[in-house]
Amino acid sequence: MSVRQRNPGAGAATPGLIGSARALLARDLRLLWRRRGDALQPALFALLVVVLFALALGGEKQALSKVAAAVLWLASLLAGLLALDTLFRGDAEDGSLEQWMLAPVPLGWLVAVRTFTHWATTSLPLLIATPFLAELLYLPREQLPVLLASLALGTPLLSLLGAVVAALTVGMRRSGILVALLALPLYVPVLVFGAGSVARSAQGLDPVGALLLLAAGLVVALLLAPLAAAAAIRIALS
Repeated sequence: MSVRQRNPGAGAATPGLIGSARALLARDLRLLWRRRGDALQPALFALLVVVLFALALGGEKQALSKVAAAVLWLASLLAGLLALDTLFRGDAEDGSLEQWMLAPVPLGWLVAVRTFTHWATTSLPLLIATPFLAELLYLPREQLPVLLASLALGTPLLSLLGAVVAALTVGMRRSGILVALLALPLYVPVLVFGAGSVARSAQGLDPVGALLLLAAGLVVALLLAPLAAAAAIRIALS
């Protein structure tokens, strides 16, 4: 009997980076569809924040236009934070994280794929809805491109930073408040530069400097955050 006959799986190719990413994305999307009610909560929460701000300021166009960018940034931040505690917790409870550690691909790669899924399901819908929400808050239209650019650079950075915090607390039960307390100090600089770029644009100043800082932070986070989160997961499960 040949080696291939004795071990039918010996000739099977191990999944590569793209194959493992596609499989994890497909699994996450299936689970998301089954829990689509929960998946809509971040977007509905962000919409509620925007509506409450508009009602609190009495619907006055001048008052709303001054705070529109800050409100939209705050809504995006809180929406991502709302779903942060569940980023790895479900996988830790059903044993999937142990399988991640045994997978033939780097753990940091799987963390990066999961973080992308988090961003795509929480921040991307808000990014698409930003022009509508900006009209609701009377944001001057000349500031909209800067706002979209800052959100496109800043929200992935928030997800990457949040992934590190979620990985640090994955071994703890009922750590929702702790996740928020750890993540908010990391989120503040991103919020300042994101909303600040729109404020500079409103004052007639060049917003490129703040956007470049967000881009630099995103590049650094793309390189380091998945590795840091993977190390935190190994420590939490050891």
